[in-house]
Amino acid sequence: MFDNAVHPFDARGVAKRFRHAAIFGALESLEDGETMRFVNDHDPLPLLNQIQQRYGSQVAIDYVAREPGNIVIDFRIQLGAGTEAAPAVAGAGSCGGGNGCGCSGG
Repeated sequence: MFDNAVHPFDARGVAKRFRHAAIFGALESLEDGETMRFVNDHDPLPLLNQIQQRYGSQVAIDYVAREPGNIVIDFRIQLGAGTEAAPAVAGAGSCGGGNGCGCSGG
């Protein structure tokens, strides 16, 4: 994959009330084969489940870093994968960490 096919998205700079809408908008602007490199201060498990429910296997979710205060996830668009739902992300009851992404928990 080429470097220009990886687009950074730092959620820490987006107001909590707009985060999910901004993330979905960014995902929908990507083309097949492109990746959004998502950076956050906590693990957004409810968001990951929402992405899987909405896009199924058309968005691959791969952790690059998963440390307290430093979460980096690659969301890769793979349109040829179809829309069947991917398995749920374990532990998706809350975002945790206390910093909150504005999730309602599911």
